[in-house]
Amino acid sequence: MSISEPGQATLPSGIALDALDPTIRPQDDLFRHVNGRWLAAHTIPADRAVDGAFRELADQAEVHVREIVEACSNRTQDEARTSDNFGPISTAIGALYDSFMDEENLESLRYKPLEADLAAIAATANHDELLTWLGRTQRAGGPTLAAIYIDTDRVEPDRYVAFLSQAGIGLPDEAYYREEQHAEVLKEYEHFIGRVLEHAQITDDPLDAAGRIVSLEKEIAAGHWDAVKDRDAQATYNRMSLTELVENSAGLDWGMWAAAVGIPSAAHEMLIVREPDYFASVAQVWQNRDLSDWKLWATFHLLRKFAPYLHSAAVEENFAFYGTTLTGAQELRDRWKRGVSLVEGALGEAIGQIYVTRHFPADHKARMVELVNNLTEAYRQSISSLEWMGEDTRRKALDKLESFTPKIGYPDVWRDYSGLELTDNDLVGNVKRSNEFDHAYEFAKIGSPINRDEWFMTPQTVNAYYNPGMNEIVFPAAILQPPFFNASADDAVNYGGIGAVIGHEIGHGFDDQGSRYDGQGRLIDWWTSQDREEFERRTSALIEQYDRYVPAQLGEDGLHVNGALTIGENIGDLGGLAIALRAYEISLGAPLDQAPVIDGLTGVQRVFLSWAQVWQSKIRDEALIQRMSVDPHSPNEFRCNGIVRNIDAFYQAFDVTESDALYLAPEQRVTIW
Repeated sequence: MSISEPGQATLPSGIALDALDPTIRPQDDLFRHVNGRWLAAHTIPADRAVDGAFRELADQAEVHVREIVEACSNRTQDEARTSDNFGPISTAIGALYDSFMDEENLESLRYKPLEADLAAIAATANHDELLTWLGRTQRAGGPTLAAIYIDTDRVEPDRYVAFLSQAGIGLPDEAYYREEQHAEVLKEYEHFIGRVLEHAQITDDPLDAAGRIVSLEKEIAAGHWDAVKDRDAQATYNRMSLTELVENSAGLDWGMWAAAVGIPSAAHEMLIVREPDYFASVAQVWQNRDLSDWKLWATFHLLRKFAPYLHSAAVEENFAFYGTTLTGAQELRDRWKRGVSLVEGALGEAIGQIYVTRHFPADHKARMVELVNNLTEAYRQSISSLEWMGEDTRRKALDKLESFTPKIGYPDVWRDYSGLELTDNDLVGNVKRSNEFDHAYEFAKIGSPINRDEWFMTPQTVNAYYNPGMNEIVFPAAILQPPFFNASADDAVNYGGIGAVIGHEIGHGFDDQGSRYDGQGRLIDWWTSQDREEFERRTSALIEQYDRYVPAQLGEDGLHVNGALTIGENIGDLGGLAIALRAYEISLGAPLDQAPVIDGLTGVQRVFLSWAQVWQSKIRDEALIQRMSVDPHSPNEFRCNGIVRNIDAFYQAFDVTESDALYLAPEQRVTIW
């Protein structure tokens, strides 16, 4: 855009001035200066654990998707029905939604949809028979001792390989089975298991059975890697053949399991086993625990996994634990919302193809291309001038930056769902067939060329991601709305919003794990030892900063942020916002101090205020504790405040001094990119 004299801008700022809290200074708490009034006045809806800017956009997308789904539904069709314009996929969309909305049918069926599976578990006579059943049922979404997914090989990214990962527990993370802070949740989990088994009339002594299942899961969890170790790209890359896996994991025949789950023979010679210790450990547990314990475990997890698709009593019991106990949510979401989520999970790109024709203007994509180009150029300038990086590493970092592939809005090639058969009166069957369809889709990748048109989020998803194996940054259509992106506002708000998101995703290519991949997506050490050492010194300083943070709502003695778990996202945030400021300057074509003043705010101030708007959020204590245990993202207040206090421009924009709460001495501020 052209440069105006201060006070002569024609576009609105995009900052919600009436929402700013004048009683809280930005120098002390930028997050609450921008969001304090909203935080004080807003009540989290009873049916959710968290609410805020992301959720507001997700709500909008949900309503838009509902309109699409109900246009395909036989239960809601009227003279305004438009599904004929959607093509044959409308039948599948409508059938799946209708099967979920048919409450009368589900109430009459109760546990009948699972009777065959329950009988099969009961009939297993030995461990091998149960293992075979587990493998076969995993295809349909049943219980599993090992997760499996197909992805590009980290070292040779021109081919697909099968990754195997730890599983087998019903709580969010292994820490829930051993840390005192989760003891009450573990106790409630045992009570929940007992109620599930009692309602399904599985055993005459549900309390004893629940205790045996929890005891078993404690042994399974003892072999799990913790959340920090499990995000290490090098440590979780362990090549071995299926034969080697079997030899290294005595006690459980992974070959028998692989045959049952259907891993293609072409994948057997090279699997990637993320946590080898787990596979050896769980094999011993499998061998040593009585078959009756494993049958109880399999029965409970079958009931748990399919509970959302059964009668109301099963749904409500499941929600009471996974919704209320774990996240603090007080009410089930409306049935139509849960139905829409189900359809999106099974037919996401079919919905997305319709969504973008209705809700993604072509000019938004063009504006995003400009933003991405400016952010990329800003990274290029920054990397070129980094004082701590040597020339060899700098050249390779720039090569990687030039190799980034941006994807904006929606896929160029849509997924084909024509082979998926769905009916309007078989909800559990529909869920199973959808899972089997996805399972077959993934396994078909083995031996096939890399599909570089594939997306791992739907267009209606309010999020973005970086994929290191393809060195791509992806921005679905639904995130390209205020407060992230405002086509009608001055550029500063967009660089503080979606610009920082773009910078964040590019930054993942250079975070503690993404920096281990080169521009072709290969897990390879392209750094000099001196530069890697300096990079790790800087990241360690950021880890130490975040280790000290405790969310205000948990009190002074509350849970601390895990700096090591969140370091990748914190690097992305820090680099993203710093680079967004540089990109904003590029868009101006002039120094930042020449940016127009709008609503009494300088351009740089608006970038920071926009950044704070993005993180507007309120979360229940239970959900916050869960996220801090397993989520690599920091709490939103620290994604805002913890970042800006490391950026010199923040001090200049708001005249931050040593007496202000967000002040960090210059030598303590972390600059990486």
